[in-house]
This record gives sequence, C-alpha cells and structure tokens, in this order.
Amino acid sequence: MFNTYTNQQFIGCDKPFEEGKVVLFGAPFDGTTSYRPGTRFAPTAIRPDSYGLETYSPYLDLDLEDFLISDIGDVDVPFGNPPKALAAIKAVAAEIVSHGKKPLMIGGEHLVSLPVIETLAHHYPDLHIIHLDAHTDLRDDYLGEKLSHATVLRRAWDILGDHRIFQFGIRSGMKQEFEWAKTHTYLHPFDTVTLKETMQSLKGKPIYFTLDLDVLDPSIFSGTGTPEPGGITMKELLEVFIILKEAHLIGADVVELAPHYDASGVSTAVACKVIREIALLLANC
Repeated sequence: MFNTYTNQQFIGCDKPFEEGKVVLFGAPFDGTTSYRPGTRFAPTAIRPDSYGLETYSPYLDLDLEDFLISDIGDVDVPFGNPPKALAAIKAVAAEIVSHGKKPLMIGGEHLVSLPVIETLAHHYPDLHIIHLDAHTDLRDDYLGEKLSHATVLRRAWDILGDHRIFQFGIRSGMKQEFEWAKTHTYLHPFDTVTLKETMQSLKGKPIYFTLDLDVLDPSIFSGTGTPEPGGITMKELLEVFIILKEAHLIGADVVELAPHYDASGVSTAVACKVIREIALLLANC
C-alpha cells in the first residue's frame, strides 16, 4: 500500500501509527496535470528538507514534539489510472479515519484531495471545506474528463452540496465557474480578508482544509505546475493559520508543489513550513 523508498519522516512526526493523533502521508500522483507535471515528486522532496525547520512554530506557539504525529510514508499509487489511484488513496484515508485519527496528506496534484473528502464526509455528515487556491477548480469536466485537478472542488460539491465549500484567494478560472460559484459555493476572490468572518459562522463545525500552494504569489512560490501571478503573501498565509487555530479541523492536505521548477529550493522550504503549521493546527484541536 505504501512506497518502500520512503525512509525518512517529516521532522517531529515520528510517532508510531498506533499512537498518532494526526497521520501524515504522501499521495505522489499527477496523472491529470494539465500544464507542467512534477507534483508526484513533492512528498519525497519535502521530507528531507523539513529538517531545515525547527519543530517549534513561533506563529502558533506550538511544537511538533509536544504532539502525537505519525508519518506513515507515501501511498503506492498506480500511474495512468486516476480511478485506481484515487481508490488507493481512499483506502489509506479510510484506515486512518476508522482509527479516530486525522489525515494530513501531502500531494500530488489537487485531485488527490477528493478521496479524503469522500472518506471524511461519510464520517462527518456536516463537513465543510475551506479551500485556498489560485484556481476555482469548479469545472464540471476538463477536456471531457470528470476526474481532474481542474474539477476537484466540483466533485467535492457533488458530495457536499450547496454552501459547504468556502474558497479564498481565487484569481483564475472560466467565467462560467465564477458564475456557478455565486449560487453554489462561497467564493472570495484574490485574498483571504473575509476568512475570519467565515470562521465565526462555522464555529464548531467539522472542517477540511485543502491548500493548493499556488494560492501564494509565484514570487514566493514558483515551484508549481500552474503558477498564477497576483497571489497572497506568505505573511497573509501565516495569518490564515492563526485564524484557523480556533477551527474544528478534522483533516487537511497541502498540494501542488512541483519541486523541480524551483531549483533554489525555496518553494520546497515554503511547503515544509506550511505543513508544519497545519500539522500543529490539526494536533492542537
């Protein structure tokens, strides 16, 4: 079920699966990428680079060493067959959730979020999604394909229905997607300034947090398949994490790092810090 080449865990996430409250795993799949591939390499790039971090977050005043977090490696996904790849991810997510643990997935392209959302929606009928991204991801199909990184939030809507998906930072998509969102999701374009107000309305509700790293401006995060100028800053993203500290988070993912497009390694370092903060948010609530 897991790739055997994964022999290093994310910093501070070395507890056995049986003990872990939060379970981190990789989903190295980019089989529907529409522009530049390479997100399949993100999990194995992130783990060794995480040792450039401290386990302590001064933003959240929390330390990974104080929590029970397990990194169980990467899902062994079959390339060239999205339904089978998603089924493999779903089996791992279901195993994690069935033991009362919270999944934290490292993508991979954004489509890998779908099986985790499906799993959690079964356990939490009132599930809501907080979605940060440069792109709407609300197409009903992409070049005739229903399963795509460009359709993942539309497929999540198929599961959850209206007014359960809250989107922030969006600055790219078809006009039809923006129009469709007006009656089916809450879409706040360009920034995250209404997130605090949104979280007050969702107080106590189970929330899945899906973060496409291309919500960040390419000047900060260039290592992605579809860079989109005009994104938020790292400081703004860190403020999002502080707001989410009071949220009832039951799972999360971080997707769309394609490390080879940023030879400096800065994008991978950004992804590592983001994962540390989200792991702490999940473990602390």
